[in-house]
Amino acid sequence: MGVPKVAIVGRPNVGKSSLLNWLAGKRISVVDPMSGVTRDRVTYLMHEGDRYFELVDTGGIGIVDLDDLSADIDHQIQVGIEEAAVILFVVDGKTGVTKLDIDVAERLRKLEKPMLMVINKCDSPKLDDDIAEYYRLTNAPVVCTSVKSGRNLDGLLAKVLELLPSEDDVEQDEGALLSATPELKLAIVGRRNVGKSTFINVLAETDRMIVSEVAGTTRDSVDIHFQLDEKSFIAIDTPGVRKKKSLAGSVEWYGLTRAKRSVRRANVVLMFFNAIDTISRVDKQLVDEIATHHKPCIFVVNKWDLAGDMTTEKWTEYLFHQFASMRHVPIAFITAEQQRNVKKLINLAQTIHKQACIRVSTSKVNTVVRAAIENNPPPHRKNRRPKIFYGTQVSTEPPTIVLKCNDPKLFDPSWKRYLLGVLREQLPFQEVPIRLYMRSRLKREEGMDTSLEDQAESVDVSE
Repeated sequence: MGVPKVAIVGRPNVGKSSLLNWLAGKRISVVDPMSGVTRDRVTYLMHEGDRYFELVDTGGIGIVDLDDLSADIDHQIQVGIEEAAVILFVVDGKTGVTKLDIDVAERLRKLEKPMLMVINKCDSPKLDDDIAEYYRLTNAPVVCTSVKSGRNLDGLLAKVLELLPSEDDVEQDEGALLSATPELKLAIVGRRNVGKSTFINVLAETDRMIVSEVAGTTRDSVDIHFQLDEKSFIAIDTPGVRKKKSLAGSVEWYGLTRAKRSVRRANVVLMFFNAIDTISRVDKQLVDEIATHHKPCIFVVNKWDLAGDMTTEKWTEYLFHQFASMRHVPIAFITAEQQRNVKKLINLAQTIHKQACIRVSTSKVNTVVRAAIENNPPPHRKNRRPKIFYGTQVSTEPPTIVLKCNDPKLFDPSWKRYLLGVLREQLPFQEVPIRLYMRSRLKREEGMDTSLEDQAESVDVSE
């Protein structure tokens, strides 16, 4: 069995997502008063009391989805229930028993699995006296909690640990593997309906995410663990992004925010495009976000089987015309639905991640910089000659190079772009962004004690 799963189940708006976030100690699931926010299964690995278990947040049972995805959501709920070793049946302690609560109880009563009824939103112990009506829903043990007031978290965790099945021989090994730092974190970003969830399902080898022709099906950023060639990876499926003025409400606003956060915490970003669509303003906004954070990136043209007469050369030319400052970014052409070129894409992601982690010696940096100056000296400015004294790489991910000079303001932006191009060609960073700072040695000589960013002038390589 490995790491047991604990499914959080109940009707809409009883606080299931809030409960997962509370137990996890961080914001994992989107929480919003609107019913039906959670569609896909959202998971989080817990390590409590020397036991590993995986929390699984599910959609609300009985929800009528506005995008006609009710059957898909229910399928995800059923999979979560079937895979679970323990069920947390969550009800609302303020509203009393509802018809949907009874329907959920009937569905769960057929299961021969350990169950715990969690009466949530019991903000005060006084409400505990009014819970008798809930006992007719199930014979399972009961615990009263309140996420809002932080009430009885320890009691809930203790009950969950009691109900977990006996630890088997592989739980610790599998738990350690899942909790270990992965080989790679991949953020899958793009506008709506470009095939991100289909790609995730191929990696996970299961119907892990809801796949639909309805744009914007995914609302959460969902971490999916998968293995390839005996290595562990995390794929972060992000909500499809659309124009800010088109955001329907707080749920999609959270989705946009989480997509951006996923870019920041990823090692490599897979920027998805639809082979039959043109580049949009949203695509450009996402690429700008990737560039701003200097993230290694791959442009992924999905649904290539639908491209018709379009060639890879034409698409490559089109992408580089739209994103002139990102010519270093490799391009992959895949058909996720047919699993075509998917493994090659993951291998490519590993390759550019390794590039971003390389550290080059100071002597090599100075040799390249010296040759670049000899081939194309920086022009004089304000009757002063720009001088670079030496350079060194100070960090990786992204590769960061600092050049000590007489005055950063003397270097023309076009020349700095030239130098950045030479560094990319001559150093092993051909396909990853380079962060380049120019610092005046006068500041340290004058006794200024400031951070690198305070002392540095960042090279602007945008067109």
